Amino acid sequence: MDNKIKVTVIGGGPGGYVAAIRAAQLGGEVTLVEKENLGGTCLNVGCIPTKSLLHSAELYEEAKEGAKYGIIASDVKVDFAKVQERKKAITKQLVSGVKGLLAANKVRVVNGEAAFTGKDTIEVKTEKGIETIKADKFIIATGSIPAKPPIPGIDSKQCIDSTGALELQEVPKSMVIVGGGVIGVEIATLYSALGCKIVVIEMLDEILPMMDGELTKMIRAKLEKKGVEIYTSTKVMSFKDAGTNVEVTVEMKDGSTKVFAGEKALISIGRRTNTQSLGLEKAGIENDRGRITVNDKMETNIPGIYAIGDCIGQIMLAHIASAQGEVAAENALGHGSVFDGKTNPSCVYTKPEFASVGLTEEAAKLQGVDYIVGKFPLAANGRSMIMGEDGMIKIIAGKKYKEVLGAHILGPRATDLIGELALAIGMEATIDEVISTIHAHPTVAEAIKESALAAEKRAIHVPNK
Repeated sequence: MDNKIKVTVIGGGPGGYVAAIRAAQLGGEVTLVEKENLGGTCLNVGCIPTKSLLHSAELYEEAKEGAKYGIIASDVKVDFAKVQERKKAITKQLVSGVKGLLAANKVRVVNGEAAFTGKDTIEVKTEKGIETIKADKFIIATGSIPAKPPIPGIDSKQCIDSTGALELQEVPKSMVIVGGGVIGVEIATLYSALGCKIVVIEMLDEILPMMDGELTKMIRAKLEKKGVEIYTSTKVMSFKDAGTNVEVTVEMKDGSTKVFAGEKALISIGRRTNTQSLGLEKAGIENDRGRITVNDKMETNIPGIYAIGDCIGQIMLAHIASAQGEVAAENALGHGSVFDGKTNPSCVYTKPEFASVGLTEEAAKLQGVDYIVGKFPLAANGRSMIMGEDGMIKIIAGKKYKEVLGAHILGPRATDLIGELALAIGMEATIDEVISTIHAHPTVAEAIKESALAAEKRAIHVPNK
């Protein structure tokens, strides 16, 4: 054991626990330090609980609309306590699975808060006292926490963050959501489906600004059709308790002021790095206001210290953290590896789902890329029609070589389908290679081939323009 490289991972989220397992697979003697719960934000108060609640909401909507499919269900109700119980059970099972995987890979887990005391040493505050850990390599994976802007009244008892929104014990009658990014839009989707009156306030010109503009307008229209009020180019000025409600004063697009009231106000304007208690300065680790600086090997400026995931303040997604965790572990154990995010998909669990990978049209124009576009409406796809869904699949390819540069899907199971197009980008596949791949019928996936055909103006199932 003394000859093994000692690796300590700080943080047990989807970046940290993956890094720990990969380092152990490569022969490292691995210790994982976690302050709260294994699985981090994703498993405990993020991705998994959100999607569990969204699935229940989707089932409720489908049950209410069953008559159009010939399924008659009367007096459909939501037992929100059971919805929350199921969410907790799923989270517990997945966290238990992570514990089992770490044990199977002989990773030592220490529960406590870590802080550097030097370049090769940390101190961990545990329930039993201070434990000093010395290691050859460190991988920092401490994640992020919800950002809290300095807006007057934001400490109102009715103001909640994303964690609070997932822990509500009953569905509020109304909610004002500040922030139209992924978290805000998913929570809007969830609670509006359960009967909550939703107002979304977004400072930028459009919700979901990182996604394809054309498809974003489509999902916005769908949300508004369901009764969600969305105001863009607006700014929150203050919050104020008003009995059981909170009043949110907003500067509107035209410069006027309007007050929105809700039982809850969700603050979802993004997240910030969770590095304040790490003592980065004690180890000499370079950072920009808490965002740890790394290269494409996930190395910091200090040899032997790596950082991954949300704490580097780049793309805050669980699957990015996991991919970076593998890269950091491989480099820590002497196996050269480089992180390349070009195949990173972004997913929004609206109804229908929204997924994107690679360049948007907006980005292609900004970069001066000469491109072609293929679009296929899912209203013309048999499987989507059977499911009562519509939307669009859009592929962007280079004009000269026809290589897939980006893909955007708004439709059923978009978050599953995007994997095919992420692989195409990673392999530098052309639209001709997508076309030559036989897609099963009837599936939503065959619309991917149709969108590739549309890029060459030879789609079969819609008129070519």
